[in-house]
Amino acid sequence: MDIRRILTILKRWSWLLILGAVLGGVLGYYFSAKQTPMYRTSTRFVVLRPASTGYYDYYAYIDYQQWISTYEQLLSSEALLTQVSEEVGFPVYAGQANAEQIEETQFVRLTVTHENPERAALVANTLVSVLIEQNEQLQSVRYATSEQNMQLRADQALEQMQILQNQIQDLSVTILDDQIAEVQTQIDDLQTQVTDLEFKLSGIDPLLATEEQQLQRLQYQAELDQIEPLLALYQEIYTELVVMGEPMQSETTSSTQINQLERTLDLYEQIYFSSINSLETLNLTRLQSSPNVVQVEPATVPGRAFSPRSFETGGLYAAAGLVAMAGVVFFIEYLDDTIKTPDDVKNILGLPVVGFVADMNSGSKKNKYDGNGIFVADHPRSPISEAFRSMRTSLEFYSVDQPLRLILVTSSGPEEGKTTIASNLAAILAKGNKRVLLLDADLRRPHVHSYLNLSNRVGLSDLIRGRIEFADVLQTYDGLEKLSIITSGSLPPNPAELLSSNKMISIIEDLKKKFDIIVMDTPPAIVTDAQVLASKADGVIYVLQPGKTRAVAAKMPLEEFDRVGANMIGVIMNRIPRSRGYYYGGYSYYAPSYSSKDKYYRFGDGDDLDEGNEDVDRDTKPFNQNDSSTPKTDS
Repeated sequence: MDIRRILTILKRWSWLLILGAVLGGVLGYYFSAKQTPMYRTSTRFVVLRPASTGYYDYYAYIDYQQWISTYEQLLSSEALLTQVSEEVGFPVYAGQANAEQIEETQFVRLTVTHENPERAALVANTLVSVLIEQNEQLQSVRYATSEQNMQLRADQALEQMQILQNQIQDLSVTILDDQIAEVQTQIDDLQTQVTDLEFKLSGIDPLLATEEQQLQRLQYQAELDQIEPLLALYQEIYTELVVMGEPMQSETTSSTQINQLERTLDLYEQIYFSSINSLETLNLTRLQSSPNVVQVEPATVPGRAFSPRSFETGGLYAAAGLVAMAGVVFFIEYLDDTIKTPDDVKNILGLPVVGFVADMNSGSKKNKYDGNGIFVADHPRSPISEAFRSMRTSLEFYSVDQPLRLILVTSSGPEEGKTTIASNLAAILAKGNKRVLLLDADLRRPHVHSYLNLSNRVGLSDLIRGRIEFADVLQTYDGLEKLSIITSGSLPPNPAELLSSNKMISIIEDLKKKFDIIVMDTPPAIVTDAQVLASKADGVIYVLQPGKTRAVAAKMPLEEFDRVGANMIGVIMNRIPRSRGYYYGGYSYYAPSYSSKDKYYRFGDGDDLDEGNEDVDRDTKPFNQNDSSTPKTDS
């Protein structure tokens, strides 16, 4: 399918394409205008990377991207939306907020859609603030246990410091035993934590760990570094308390015991300050190893609604309607198996095109065909008449050695214009100073007499039965002296048997002696009458109506014609629409000035010229037919 044919299809179906686009646009605009106006605003926040990793690789980048995706999903979580709804005072739904990362940056854009512009901005800003709060809570949970242990040790050390201060004053043995038991409990607890942290550190490979695992490893190592010194101090305190708890041998040892208590008090002070420092270090580690969320661009109140956009929606619906109708057109054209172009005739039927005849019913008022009479006789200067002259020239040079005496005109099916072609072809041959007979051999549904307004009381069927003579059935047409006509006559019950009889053969031979050319109109090739007569004709002209005649229906009768040995001259494409010239063969094949209303070529027939019309160019040369589809003389 070439580009010109595609353009012609689009032109032919333009009304449907335009209708689909218009309907789609109107429906889109209508439904869009009925929608509630929606407002959209956006805010941007940045997710900062932790500062304590100290390295950057591909796996760290992947983990960081997962963190950003986690924050995007967190913005649509039910818990966060519920908290936002409580703060703003109206319900917020997941479909109203949408978060997406801005390309490959650390920025995330949060978009909120709402019917109220002020509420849209309020929801967007509140979502970010609540996200920041929850981020702090999520990160603090990771270090909550360690912070509680550190704080508990600091409190216990402070309590023991107060006990030791009192013990120095009264050297109470009972209180000393309680201190030893408390210190032993702390030692056991610290030893358990050291063992657990060492086990966790052994399970993380520093070379293969992800960024999250690296952060956990740093956290475990920081806690271990803080606990081990505390364990050593508690062990030293335990030793001092055990020594102080031994029985006193004399009063002189009390001063030594007081010194030991003071040293123990110093150790508890070291534990207290060490726990406080460890707590501060742990908080610093948490801040450095946690991603931070910072709002960099607050949401503003939108000035106008982003939806509905009636014109844009109407345009999209119009485009969709156009595409849908284009699909319908493509489907129709794909399923259309009719013959349309001369190339289709050549490729499907294997026959040349010997003529192109435009639709006689679609011309101007001057040249319009009313269905009665012979068109070429009533409109000798029309391009359609020129088309028939071109066919006459083709037939004259078809076979020089054996001229065509009996030409059979048939079609693949009914209502394809074979009778019109036969009548006008006979008339144009008669204008060439030849004795021509138009013989209506359609004994089933004859039309010649109705087209030419002639009587059909007697005709061919009566000749075959031997009831009358030739002179009784011959009729003439006004204005065409050399054209004789024999109508079908009364319709017999057995037309095929009559046409195949010896009497019919004898009639044809007698008619050939009386006339130069016989043009025979036969029934369509779907019945056997055409095959019977084709074997007796010198040539067969096959009439097709482009755009209507189906390829299968046109091809099947050709096998029967080939079987009976018929001489197929070629195809005449009839009733070509004026507005679809290229698609159905084109008028340029036979009338270059077809679109001209006032200018016509001067033809070779002297009786066709209007002596009183001064607009005709007398010096114009006769039309020269150079149609490539015209059969050569040696064919």
